[in-house]
Amino acid sequence: MAKESKHCSFCGIAASASVPMIAGTEGYICEACVQLASQVVSSWGKKKELNEMQTTLPKPLEIKAILDQYVIGQNLAKEILSVAVYNHYKRLKHESSKADGLGEADTNVEIGKSNVLLIGPSGTGKTLLASTLAKIVGVPFTVADATTLTQAGYVGDDVENILVRLLDVADGQISKAEWGIVYIDEVDKIARSPEQAFGTRDVSGEGVQQALLRLVEGSHVKVPAKGRRKDHSGSDTVTVDTRNILFIAGGAFPGLEKHVEKRLMPPKTAIGFHAEVSNPDDKPSLEAMLNATQPDDLKRFGLIPEFIGRFPVLAPLEPLDVDALIQVLTEPKNALVKQYQQLFAFDEVELEFTQDALVEIAEKAIARNTGARGLRSIMETVLRRTMFDVPSKENVSRCIVTAEVVKGEGEIQLVECDTREEPKLQRLSGGE
Repeated sequence: MAKESKHCSFCGIAASASVPMIAGTEGYICEACVQLASQVVSSWGKKKELNEMQTTLPKPLEIKAILDQYVIGQNLAKEILSVAVYNHYKRLKHESSKADGLGEADTNVEIGKSNVLLIGPSGTGKTLLASTLAKIVGVPFTVADATTLTQAGYVGDDVENILVRLLDVADGQISKAEWGIVYIDEVDKIARSPEQAFGTRDVSGEGVQQALLRLVEGSHVKVPAKGRRKDHSGSDTVTVDTRNILFIAGGAFPGLEKHVEKRLMPPKTAIGFHAEVSNPDDKPSLEAMLNATQPDDLKRFGLIPEFIGRFPVLAPLEPLDVDALIQVLTEPKNALVKQYQQLFAFDEVELEFTQDALVEIAEKAIARNTGARGLRSIMETVLRRTMFDVPSKENVSRCIVTAEVVKGEGEIQLVECDTREEPKLQRLSGGE
């Protein structure tokens, strides 16, 4: 009796030494059909994930409106980030339609990504903008600190660990992580160090920039599957395609304005009675110099040209003045005044700041040169004694903070509500 030949139930190819078959309950399937089925299922999975992430596509105006609720000012930076995130969504939609074979005339055009570099003094809202974006976007979002990165092979985090964090946010789904957004904070800390006589390797500066090039540009990167350091053995690794990952970097870049000023106002070398004397009042403001930043200025600061080229969009953030800091204290959803008022409300006490007190707090933050980040420290110092004593006091209904208290020259006023007598004022020492 002739032996029955095996054929693939899908393509009909006969089994042979070079064409193995997988047996099922009612037939066989060849290796080529298995791979094709895997690709189809993977495509369906990516399309499903994209539909879940793009249920509502936020417009740039809508993204900026949400940013306005948390971050004061910085309209230019908000517009740049809103456009970048919106274009990122559109690129995902383009990739999805390209995979489905829709719009043949348009799918021939590959849409590149425009990574963003945020430049501004400390405390102007760079990290807050990034963390607020995480609440808005429907794609995986992670924040990485550039100060912990070192060149591969040295103590510290490898740049691939950034993708490990993105994979964690995406619940380990590689296809979902490949559409994510990464914010790299403190990128100015990896600037190239000045040349040293001993030729020491700059493993946390220029070395990190060079390691980030391939990651930011877009390539297939092998990362540890379980988040541990690479062992270069090729085991327990997964491959992530970074071509569709949007990278946003931010840094304070202290001293960058000096390079911009030197370019805008070159020093005058003329001498003598008829030489033109430069007027210090003609010096551009810090905001104007940051707005005039060019790639050459970043190169003089210490970033390598290849790294600068990977971030074609520069978004300057303006320094915060007194009025802006008062708005930071009072207007956002998570404003510090609202936070402390809520803390006091838990003890059924009303917290009140006079306008002069807010002005004094803002001026102190400017004097410390810490921007909005220094406001909480000042508030803690002013309210520390009150927060210590008020929970133990009974019938206290209101706490009033004045400018004298912030200066350390006055006492916090406590309004005690007595059921038998008229409300009366008590004083509690506070401030610095």
